[in-house]
Amino acid sequence: MSGGGSTYQTCLASVGSDSNDLLECIAGALDTSINTAAENVTNSVNTFFLIFAATLVFFMQTGFAMICAGCVRINNVQNTLLKNLLDACGASIGFYTVGYAFAFGGTSSQTTFIGNTNFFLMDVENKAFWLFQFAFAATSATIVAGTLAERCQMTAYLCYSVALSAFVYPVVVHSVWSNSGFLSASNANPLLGIGMIDFAGSCVVHVTGGMTALIATNILGPRTGRFHDIRGNLLEKPKPMPGHSVALQMLGTFILWVGWYGFNTGSVVYLMQNDNYEVVSHVAINTTLAAASGAVMALLIDTIVQEHNTGEVTFNLSYAMNGCLAGLVSITAGCAVVQSWAALIIGAIGAALFLGTSKLLVKRCVDDAVDAVPVHLSSGIWGSLSVGFLADPTWVSKVYGNSNHAGWFYSWSRGSADARLLACQVIGILFVVGWVTVTMTPFFWLLHYFGFLRADSLEEVVGLDVGYTGGALHKRLHGKDSDEDKDYSAYLDEYVHRRKERAFLKNASGHIPASSVHSPSLHGHSYHGRRVITPAMKEAAMGSSSDRGSALSNSSGHVKAPGSDREDWTDNEKAVMDSSRNSGVPSLSSVKEENV
Repeated sequence: MSGGGSTYQTCLASVGSDSNDLLECIAGALDTSINTAAENVTNSVNTFFLIFAATLVFFMQTGFAMICAGCVRINNVQNTLLKNLLDACGASIGFYTVGYAFAFGGTSSQTTFIGNTNFFLMDVENKAFWLFQFAFAATSATIVAGTLAERCQMTAYLCYSVALSAFVYPVVVHSVWSNSGFLSASNANPLLGIGMIDFAGSCVVHVTGGMTALIATNILGPRTGRFHDIRGNLLEKPKPMPGHSVALQMLGTFILWVGWYGFNTGSVVYLMQNDNYEVVSHVAINTTLAAASGAVMALLIDTIVQEHNTGEVTFNLSYAMNGCLAGLVSITAGCAVVQSWAALIIGAIGAALFLGTSKLLVKRCVDDAVDAVPVHLSSGIWGSLSVGFLADPTWVSKVYGNSNHAGWFYSWSRGSADARLLACQVIGILFVVGWVTVTMTPFFWLLHYFGFLRADSLEEVVGLDVGYTGGALHKRLHGKDSDEDKDYSAYLDEYVHRRKERAFLKNASGHIPASSVHSPSLHGHSYHGRRVITPAMKEAAMGSSSDRGSALSNSSGHVKAPGSDREDWTDNEKAVMDSSRNSGVPSLSSVKEENV
């Protein structure tokens, strides 16, 4: 009771000394107090549960970062990790400003395509729910990081992260998870009487991210030397580009597995509502079983194939790890509505699809450095379809309150061929694939056309750590006389020479003239070329620098480059700087560009 006195004194002053009225007043006051305390406890537990789940989901960013860092070569690690960090930063900005409003804004009284309220979190009551959904948005965005590794510009990646989390992904979320979405199972008038069931995001999160990755890598093109030589000729066999640390990959896999418990169980949202504690336990068990069956199935299939082809039994750790992740992606949609034995089947089939898709992408010369497309796109599509086949009516009723339309196999056991749930799943998949294709294809195409997508060609060869994060120049530890080591050393020397060349022009003219080289085909093996410095540009730069120590001519007509007498340059470097600007002989980079 409010006020300075006790409950008894308040009731006494309110109803007088009549015993019956006084007892009724005291009982009512105690009931109100108890109900208020119980409601506060319920809200506190639900909030803590959601924040804890959001923390686990956001911790998955660490897992993605470790996998990406382990799958790339040593001279691209810092660049890859920075892109993973930018995922979280870009997603937070985009989802805070307009993303959440587009996803969950508006009323549930009518079906809408996109939300229109709660911009900048205005009038949002459940802030913990925003945090949970932001972690999902960041997860969808970071799927693309590994696919574009070792060749994507930093600016393009930040733009993509904001665009996906602010607009593309929220529209998908609104359609499937919002009460006013046309595919939502919680809509007042759900599609075909049941709506699409995607409990934790096999389609919403993983198909969105996987489809975006497929579009981006097709437009971006493969890494230099992966499928074609320096002149663009198709290699007889794709060149393997293994990552530098399997240990980091394994660490990332286990972190993702742990984070998936928050990913799937947290999708219950309200732990203290009805029998949701039973649902949470069921979801956690199915998540575990699907991951285990996926890893075992991928390892088993690859071992059988290798034994058949080579006669030797080998165990591929990379396939086992990705098979585990494929199983997790597959079970995400139906983890709350399928039986545990079905979770084993779903995870195993997801791993098999991952293997097949991975081989197909290599055959089609699609470069995916971390196999994100097979893991997230193929397994995400299968996971969404599996609900239409294997959704148990008992669990569908417990989670969604509707058991009229269950999985197709259960409909057969009922003596009918009701496939409405399966039809909703197919419609949902087609919508997500179509929406992402329509929005992200022109987005990446424009980035590529204007030269903001593909990294500098020479920086790509020597490693993006050098150009983007100021990392050290890593020399490969091959034999000293190997051709690969000599070629790489030549590229490193050319890159060092070019940096000094650009520094000279910057000091001489105050700016660095630039132009972009593009392939005629935007969807082929194109690249954003390095900035071209022509002899005319050099002469113009030297001619306009009289006030900063312009070029000095000697009696023989030899031009001494400004800055070539710097004390921190060796005599050999000074000679190279002078000769390269007076001899007219093209540098290594210009020869390479003419041959591409």
